[in-house]
Amino acid sequence: MAETMLIRDIPKDERPRERLSMFGADALRNAELIAILLRTGTKGLSALTIADQIINKFQTLDSLSRATIEELCKVKGVGRDKAIALKSAFTLARRMAREVRSDAPLLDSPERIAELLREENRTYEVEHFQVVLLNTRRRLLRIEPISQGTLDTLLVHPREVFKCAINAGAASIALVHNHPSGDPTPSEADIKVTRDLIRAGQLLKIEVVDHIIFGKANSERQRDYVSLRELGYFYS
Repeated sequence: MAETMLIRDIPKDERPRERLSMFGADALRNAELIAILLRTGTKGLSALTIADQIINKFQTLDSLSRATIEELCKVKGVGRDKAIALKSAFTLARRMAREVRSDAPLLDSPERIAELLREENRTYEVEHFQVVLLNTRRRLLRIEPISQGTLDTLLVHPREVFKCAINAGAASIALVHNHPSGDPTPSEADIKVTRDLIRAGQLLKIEVVDHIIFGKANSERQRDYVSLRELGYFYS
C-alpha cells in the first residue's frame, strides 16, 4: 500500500489550509490552492509537492484546465481521484462564469462580449461557433451553440443561425468562435461566413453587430481575441 502523507506532516508555515485561514485565498500561490483540492499526498510526496509538479508540467492554469484526466494521471502522485477533483474544480469555474448571463449583461462592445465568453471558449480543443442573441438594448437574451469542428459554410449555415435568433425574438446577434491554435487571425472562411451572415441578417432585419474570434494572448498580441468589425470586415 502506498504511503500517504497528510498536510499536517509538512511544516506548519507551508500548510495551505492554515495559510488560507490566516491570510485569505488570494494570498496563496496556485500550487497551494491546488494542494487543498488534492487534500493528501501519496507515494512519499506531500500534496504541495504534487501540486508544484502539476504547475511545472502544465505551466499555466489555462493549459491545466484543458488537460484530460489521463494527462493529469501522468503526473507522479496524481491518481484518478485527484485528477477528477481537479477537473471538477475547473468545470465549476466555467459554470460560475455562465451564471453571469442570468444578469442580462449589456454587450455593446467587443470587450464586453469577449469578457462574457472568454472562460468558456478558452478550454475548447476544436472550433466552437456560437451566436449571442441580443435584445433592442444590446442586452443578452441567451447564447446558442451552432456547430463545432472546422468552420465553413457547411457547418455554419444562415438558416441555423437566424432560426434561433427569430425564435428568441432577437433584435441583433454577435458571432463568436475560437481558434484552438491560439492565433485569432480570421481565415478566409471566417471572413466569408461573416459576410454571408451579415447579408442574411440585412434581409431579415436582424443586425450582425460583430464577430469575435478567440485565441491566446502573447508577447506580440496583448488581447486574446479579435473583432472582425474592428478589423474592418463589416464594411464594403
